[in-house]
Parts: sequence; structure tokens; C-alpha cells
Amino acid sequence: MKKCIFVGIIFFFGSLSEIFSQTELTLADIYKNGVYAQKRFGPIRWMKDGTGYSSIEKSTRVNGDDIVRYDAVKGTRSILISAEELTPAGESKPLSVADYHWSEDNTKLLIFTNTRKVWRYHTRGDYWVLDLKTRKLSQLGKGIPATTLMFAKFSPDASRVAYVSENNIFVETLSSGKITQITSDGDKDIINGTFDWVYEEELDCRDGFRWSPDGKNIAYWQSDTKGVGTFYLIDNIDSIYSKPIPLPYPKVGHTLSAVKIGVVSSEGGQTKWFDFPGDPRNNYLARMEFIPNSQEVMVQQLNRRQNQNTVWVGNIQNLALSKILVEEDSAFLDVHDNIRWLDGEKSFTWTSERDGWLHLYKVSRDGKNVELVTEGEFDVERISHIDPASGYVYYIASPDNFTQRYLYRSSLTKIGKAERITPMNLSGQNAYQISTDSKFAIHTFQNTTTPPVYSLVSLPKHETVRVLEENKELKSKVVALGLNPKEFFKVDIGEVILDGWMIKPKDFDPSKKYPLLAYVYGEPASSTVQDNWADGDLWHHYMADLGYVVISIDNRGTKTPRGRDWRKSIYGQIGILASYDQKAAVEKVLKTYNFIDPARVGSWGWSGGGQMTLNLMFRFPEVYKAGLALAFVSDQRLYDATYQERYMGLLEDNEEGYIKGSPITYAENLQGELMIIHGTADDNVHYQSFEMLVDKLIKYNKPFSMMSYPMRSHSINERENTSLHLRETMKNFWLRSLPAGGR
Repeated sequence: MKKCIFVGIIFFFGSLSEIFSQTELTLADIYKNGVYAQKRFGPIRWMKDGTGYSSIEKSTRVNGDDIVRYDAVKGTRSILISAEELTPAGESKPLSVADYHWSEDNTKLLIFTNTRKVWRYHTRGDYWVLDLKTRKLSQLGKGIPATTLMFAKFSPDASRVAYVSENNIFVETLSSGKITQITSDGDKDIINGTFDWVYEEELDCRDGFRWSPDGKNIAYWQSDTKGVGTFYLIDNIDSIYSKPIPLPYPKVGHTLSAVKIGVVSSEGGQTKWFDFPGDPRNNYLARMEFIPNSQEVMVQQLNRRQNQNTVWVGNIQNLALSKILVEEDSAFLDVHDNIRWLDGEKSFTWTSERDGWLHLYKVSRDGKNVELVTEGEFDVERISHIDPASGYVYYIASPDNFTQRYLYRSSLTKIGKAERITPMNLSGQNAYQISTDSKFAIHTFQNTTTPPVYSLVSLPKHETVRVLEENKELKSKVVALGLNPKEFFKVDIGEVILDGWMIKPKDFDPSKKYPLLAYVYGEPASSTVQDNWADGDLWHHYMADLGYVVISIDNRGTKTPRGRDWRKSIYGQIGILASYDQKAAVEKVLKTYNFIDPARVGSWGWSGGGQMTLNLMFRFPEVYKAGLALAFVSDQRLYDATYQERYMGLLEDNEEGYIKGSPITYAENLQGELMIIHGTADDNVHYQSFEMLVDKLIKYNKPFSMMSYPMRSHSINERENTSLHLRETMKNFWLRSLPAGGR
């Protein structure tokens, strides 16, 4: 193995004159006053012809939104739909546009407004349609309860719109306003056209129905939640009497919803159901889409262990099923949404780790021929665009630096070396929304010192046509703070070299010793060490300037493009391998940097990072003297079955791993200062996890601090002043338990 190499990358935020005119960074400015809010661009939609794109912009005439079009080459701007046209008859205020979608022919616009949150996302509200030919604005779902419509979408010929309301599917004819209810059995237990909590959270399933290519049928998912354990959130603050909020939520080892896929005429009638093999409560129907120009759907069926994905083609006329592909892994599989039909629907694209790296493949319709498209010892981090006309797939990868992201392309017809499209000088993270003809893209560039810059670029030469938003004001505000930048480094812990970053105080003195705050996550769902403009960075800069050295390190198993073996190494040992990696990395840091005080080492994290902090505090009290854990899982058996079983295996096969990976198992070892924080309305990681740990710590007579936020969710940001209060609470804990400053 290579020796430990620490490479610091220093960025300068501005000139000397700017540094001398520094302003003070305050928590109120970050979390309440919106001083450092970034400007975003869009959401944009490329028009069908690829020559321009539409976007939402605030009207200069009235208090509302215009839908505008920009010509990609000329940059000319035209108002497609004015805010005045988005004002309902008899109303004085235009609709506030939360999102919008064009019909296939770009002659009608579907507007989503007056939205409501369903669990984490705003997926419920009101929908309106504007006909660009007649300029008529019409509300959908008249007679249906307000703000209950979900996932509305045009039929292929844009003559109708289908949507979900209160767990049933409806079809509305735009010319007449006639509404046809095509399912009627939806209720609190039966869910049609959308999904239960765990499908939404862990399989990224929300919109649960599909129009057939000819518009004559609708295929949809139905979930039967009867038999799924109900977890109750309790609202104690919005009325005199407490109100229970029931949540069907399958915990590890317990019953899942029974999910099936059916087909019904878009005119209404009896649903016909596919008969997929296996127990519907022990398999997932994770994806379903119509094959273009056909009467067939492609369905991906995951087994409960989530290590086998069977791909079926189902005929909606006779309900016949054909198995065309089986993807397997000795650990776990992730579901990918990169399927594009090619060669007149004779083949399709497919994402797999079968050669040890995440790559795109081309598969024949019968599944017998599988060809590699993207070649090389690197991961395809995500697909940006698949364009059969030009013969290329555009994708994001980073073969040489796992903290960065760049655009590449490969031929769809012949294997060859990946071609990098992003210029070498754009060091950081790059993302692209590419036009239908692959000639242009909305490019987003960012790194740790550059807030997101949105530009229109031409492809494949990547020439900037114009800058759309560069967040100049935000960057100048941050420059004026005179902060020490993040320094990226690598740490060799013997078995593997890990990526990390470090932030030092503004008045850093290398001859002194500073307390260390380690920000951790460590789970397979994400990564903390990325060269991007992170929303949480100002918090870490704030803490650094109080007198802390702040670091973060990605252990094995985190979501980084380092190959299959890296990601799957954590299988069956969540909370175990990662804890040892984090501890070993901190010990190496302590040996390498003599300006860190080994007597003042702390860890903090949120969600999986809260669980990690607890594991570190309880397992290695000789290293970690203080810990702050938010919204954490204390016992992995309390979390949802889909996530936890994917990475840990079934409880019946790995009960010992579940116990050894759960911090509650080691609560009696607590020695340092611990603070735990949770929202009581956390539908993701339940407050139960918090209370069970509290009970255990009391049993062992362990002193600790705790803070509960009533009726706040997993993000602990709802209701007035919550975010600021939370950060003040966190700051005060650190100042009290791990005194700041160099000594």
C-alpha cells in the first residue's frame, strides 16, 4: 500500500483589500436572514425542436410568473405565456408556478400550483392547463377536493390529462371537462397510481401510472398496505388533545405492502392484472415503463434481498410475461433509470456493475446479447443524455478524482475510449441538462469556492454561448468573510486510502493545538467529501472560526465513484466497517497534524451520520470525547425494511450484524459528552429511535444532553425559527463540551 499522503489544496477567496474589509459570519445570517441564499436558474424545459428552452421568470409587470422562451443561438427572449394569462377568470392574482410540463407537441402547458408536501416532497396540489392555440386557461379536477391532485400528465395526443386524487386515478377530457374515474377502490389501505412511504423514500417511486403509447390504456401500480405495521406520529402541539398520525411503515423483517401492476382502459372499465411470480409482499415491482410504439411494458422486479433484479416484458393485451434479463449481485443492487430503446425498439440501454465498475450496456430486446457501451476502469456516475440520432451517450464520470464530476461521451455503436467533454480548467463538479439534439446544454459548474454558475454551452466543443446566472453577489459576500478554504487531503489507513477535507480557523496558528470536529455520514446513500458548493459549509466555517479544526472523511461504502468493491464492501456490516474506518482515519490525522489536540476530539452527524457518531462515541470512548447526533437510527431493526435489508441482508440471515452495527448495543460504554437531537414528527427515522436510546442511557446511569423539536420532521426545519434555534443549540453544546480555541 502507498504511504499516507496529505495534499492540501488552497483556494484564495479574494484580494487583500477584500480581506481587510471582512464582514462577520453569523448564524442568523445563514439560517434566518437568507443573506447567503444562492440564486437558481429554471426549472428549464428544452423545446421539442431543440432550438430553444423555456423557463419560469418573475414578471416585471405584475406579481406573478411568466413562462419565457430563449433562442439557444441568438439568446433572444420571448414571453410564451404571460403572468396575466396565468390569472384565472375572476381572480386578481396570477397562479404561482411550482412546476410545469409541455405536451409532446408543445401546444399545451400543464401547470402545478398551490402545492402541499407529502412526506418529503411537494407532490400534491392543483393543476391547470393552458392551451397555446386558444389561450384558454382551465383548472383540472373541478368537483374533486382542492389540492388533492397528484402527478398529472398529458395523454400522448394531449387531448386528455390523467391524475391521481385520494388514491384513485382519473382521466379528464380537455375539450369537454368530462372526468372519468378509472379506479374506485382506493382508500386508506389501497393505493392506486402512487405509492406507500417506503416505495417513495427508498425506491424513488412517486408517480405510479403510465399512459400507453396510443393513449388507449393506462398501466398502474396498486399497493395494498393492509398488514403493514402502522407507526403513529403524535401531534401534541396543534390542539388541546393529541392527534395520532398513522403511517404504514414496514420495519426490518416485517410485512411489506402487496404491490401489483394492472392495465385499464383510459375510458374506464375493469382492470386486468399481471401475475408476476413470487410473493407480492416479498418482492418489489421497482420500475415499469411502456416500450415505445408497442402494447408492452418493461417491469423490473427486485427480490426482497435486493440482490436479484428480474426484467420482464408484459403484454397488456393478453397479460403474457416474458423474462428477458436477470441481474444479480452477491451483495445488493441499485435500481437505475437509464433505459432508452434503440434500433427501432430492438435493443435498450442498461446500467450494471457486472465488470466491477458502473457502466452502460446495450442489450438486445430478448436479453441474449449484452454489449458494453462505456469502457474503462471508472464509474458512470449518472447518465446525462442518450441520443440515438447522433450515436452518443453523454454521462458524468470522474476517473481521476472521486470528489469531482465531468462530462464524457461514448459511442453507442462501437466500443472506444471515453471522450472528455468538460474542459480541463473547470475543476470541480459539472452537471448538464442537454437538448434533444445534443447541440446545446444548460451547464452548472461549482466547486468549494464557486457557487453554482449556470451557462448555456454548445456541444461537443463545450463553448460558452452565454452565462445565465453566476451568483456573483453570493460569491462576493463569502469572499468578504475572509474564510480559510477547505483543504482536500488523502489519508492512508493501511487497507485503503480515504478522501477527506479540512477547514481551519481564520486566525489559525500552527504552533497551537485545536479541538477537532469530525463531520461524519458514512452510509451508502451519500458522500460528504465532494468538491462542490455545499449548503452546510458555512456552518463548518462558522465553527472553525470559533476555534475548531473541522474535518470530514469518506469511509468505505459511501456513494462515490470508486467501483463496485468500494461500495459493496459495507454489505452486511453497516455501522461496523465504517466506524473502524472513521476511527482509524482520525487516529492517522492526530499523528500527522500536531496542531490538533487529541484530548479534544468530537464527532457530529445527521441521520446515518448521527448513527455513526453514536457508534464512534460508544465504541471508541478513548478517542472521541464529545458527540452530537441528530435524527439518528439507534437500532437498525427500527428502520425501514427496504433500506436496511438492502445493505444488511435479511434479519433472519444476519441478526448478529444488525445488533453489532447498532449503537444502542454499546450504550453502556458512553464516557464523553453526548447530545442527541430529534424531531418528534420524523416520518423517516422515528422519534422511537431517540426514546429507546434515552431509555438505555438512563438504565446505565449515563449523563447526556437531549433536545426534542415538536412536530419537526427528519430535516428539523419546519415552523418558525427552527433552523436558527437548532444551530444555536448545536454551537452551545460544542462550546460547553469541547472548549474552542488554540492552546
